[in-house]
Amino acid sequence: MKKAISICLLQHRGKDWILLQFDPNTDWTRRIKAVPGRKWTETHRGWLVPDTPENRKLCKLAPIDNKTKIPFTKKPDTKPRTVKTSQEPRSELSHENNLALEKFLQELTLMAYSPSTIKTYRHEFMQLLKLLKKKPASELTIDELRRYMTYAMKEEGLNENSAHSRLNALKFYYEQVLKKEKFFWEIPRPKKPQQLPRMFSQSEISSIINKTDNLKHKVMLMLAYSAGLRVSEVVSLKTWQIDSKRRCIHVEHAKGKKDRITPLSPVLLVMLRKYASEYKPNPRGYLFEGQIKGMPYSKRSLQEVIGAAKEKASVIRPGSIHALRHSFATHLMEKGTDVTIIQKLLGHNDLKTTLRYLHATNKDILNIISPLDSLSLDTLP
Repeated sequence: MKKAISICLLQHRGKDWILLQFDPNTDWTRRIKAVPGRKWTETHRGWLVPDTPENRKLCKLAPIDNKTKIPFTKKPDTKPRTVKTSQEPRSELSHENNLALEKFLQELTLMAYSPSTIKTYRHEFMQLLKLLKKKPASELTIDELRRYMTYAMKEEGLNENSAHSRLNALKFYYEQVLKKEKFFWEIPRPKKPQQLPRMFSQSEISSIINKTDNLKHKVMLMLAYSAGLRVSEVVSLKTWQIDSKRRCIHVEHAKGKKDRITPLSPVLLVMLRKYASEYKPNPRGYLFEGQIKGMPYSKRSLQEVIGAAKEKASVIRPGSIHALRHSFATHLMEKGTDVTIIQKLLGHNDLKTTLRYLHATNKDILNIISPLDSLSLDTLP
């Protein structure tokens, strides 16, 4: 099944462009990068190519007609229109449920929840509101909510993680907005699968980094692995947050709005100095700028970077940028680093979150002798 793509005309900074938006796709990105004058726009979350007769033909658009051409006066969708997003229209909701959604979003904002959490909670709450039609959400009983969650898991095929997200959103509405104390105690939460974190071996990481030719991309991958950073932390890092004298990195406003300090690798410091000499990042701005000056590098683009590097390095093990963070923690644990120190470096609230890396290590497993090895077998070559 082909991925959806959205193509439209756009006036951006006084110039005429063709805007292309699509889900992450290495092949399409490679083809667009071959177009002269193309550039990524973080504002519209898509690729801009010059509005020329040649590019219109490639995009299968009508020829340019200056008499009938109508410029865009507003931003297009931040995602392809054919792709379902969390910003569902409210027109299908009743007046009461529209008000419920407004109060829900207002409370999330006042309590300073992160934009990503607000987006997730809004999407999950909307699924209930759309199903209710004219029935007010505020009138639902705990039994009706139990039946709804049963329906969502059976009919919608909601997995364990998504079920937790939906319960969290509903719990917020009924307990924080409507002030129904401990309203969700009677609804059991599905048990999450105990999955091992995806990670790479050190030899695989070496191959990935070595096969990355672009200096900026190489430094970003090295940074993610050497300091255990999330992809959002890598792209949002400011130049001044690199403290070369104290040999540390100041990570600010990370997940959970927590600041922390991680170590600055001497090897990474050498590469950062080389990068700074070539790219000259703004001392007060982002360390890694994107296509638009003054704007951070795109998280999606960085995911594509590691995807391309894995392909060149022939690394078939599944894993994205976040797997470098998992690898950082696992490799430290295998080297004997205290688990509470790793917890601090990763910024985990709960030690249980860090302890899952114990299951991914092979330090103790390698010392175990399989009972198969003590058998007397005559079938061995």
